[in-house]
Amino acid sequence: MGKKILSCLIVLMAFVLVTSVSAKEKVYINGIDANFPPFAYVDKNGVPDGFDVKAVDWIAKEMGFKVTHKPMDWDGIIPSLKARKIDFIASGMSVTDKRKQEVNFTVPYWVITQVLVVPKDSTLTVDQVFSNGNKVGVQRGTSEATWMKENLIQKGKNFVLREYDSSPLSVEDVVNGRIIAAAMDDSPAKDAVRKRPVKILGSFGMHDENFAYAVRKQDKELLKMLNEGLKKLMADPYWEELKKTYKP
Repeated sequence: MGKKILSCLIVLMAFVLVTSVSAKEKVYINGIDANFPPFAYVDKNGVPDGFDVKAVDWIAKEMGFKVTHKPMDWDGIIPSLKARKIDFIASGMSVTDKRKQEVNFTVPYWVITQVLVVPKDSTLTVDQVFSNGNKVGVQRGTSEATWMKENLIQKGKNFVLREYDSSPLSVEDVVNGRIIAAAMDDSPAKDAVRKRPVKILGSFGMHDENFAYAVRKQDKELLKMLNEGLKKLMADPYWEELKKTYKP
């Protein structure tokens, strides 16, 4: 009888210990762009998906924390981070000097080039796109939107810049003829070419940028953990699987 009681106590203590550990497991919220394939998007069933989403899921499992992915408007994502509505941003965010003033970035994990997407049968050159009052689309709140305003429009290029909530929406207007071209990172541009009757015209003078995860300035431990997890992921075979699956 005593041995049975002892065995029950051991099982109970183990249960309490596991429950206690589980209860203390940290849950972080990752803010994502809801429509930025292939890095982050919400699928037809309303479930977050994409290269960055699956990468963070792997990191969370490896580093021992839980994560939820919260879709939100891109132009308000850093204010949401600073207001503690989310804990970090892993969603194809470019590292820029301006953003470095507001957040800390992890090690970079991807290099991107900004390009123009035009109709598949377009014969325009890059210079012609930015002339004659042509309408050109771009996602609002992006580094390319800022660059085009500061380095093209303010320096006399004769075109109209239309801002959209997402790159795919700007591509939609390229297809239906409302705008003549759309500027975006080369990864979503390649995704658009696979799905719509468009082509990549070429780059337009903006320098290449790095993608990295962003955290609040004061969250040093979270930054350290994400850096460690990201380095482990990029050294793991799963990293190559992600690239084959999402083709960023």
